[in-house]
Amino acid sequence: MSSSQKSRSGKAKRPAADLGPSQRQLRAGELVRHSLAEILREEDIQDPALEGVSITVTEVRLSPDLKHATCFVEPLGAGVGVVSSAAVIPALNKASKFLRGRLGKLVDLKFTPALKFLHDESFNEASHINALFSRPDVARDLAAPDEEEEA
Repeated sequence: MSSSQKSRSGKAKRPAADLGPSQRQLRAGELVRHSLAEILREEDIQDPALEGVSITVTEVRLSPDLKHATCFVEPLGAGVGVVSSAAVIPALNKASKFLRGRLGKLVDLKFTPALKFLHDESFNEASHINALFSRPDVARDLAAPDEEEEA
């Protein structure tokens, strides 16, 4: 290992090609996610768009310095009834300073991260993929290799 790949402490640095989050980021992200879920469940946020809305915090991604958190959320019942993610996400971003203040009391981090809320599109993508698999032409193509092996 060359000297350019070591930090001043002598430990090896992560290569720039490694784009995944560190264990530290993952652990802190889960801590923030659990704490945010508790805050959203317990606190009464004074915003009409958030009244009576249950919000699932699906993932929290932290920056490498742990000072910025991107929070992926899904309002329960979004698209089904009165609840709209188009109204809930801006309301959460508006209340982010309040939520950050409450978060600072629950988590033991050197810095409480700034919060940015985004709608989690993974549920929509999963339902789209399920719909594709249930199409007759796709099901036929998926079944074809198995039939060839048996013959």
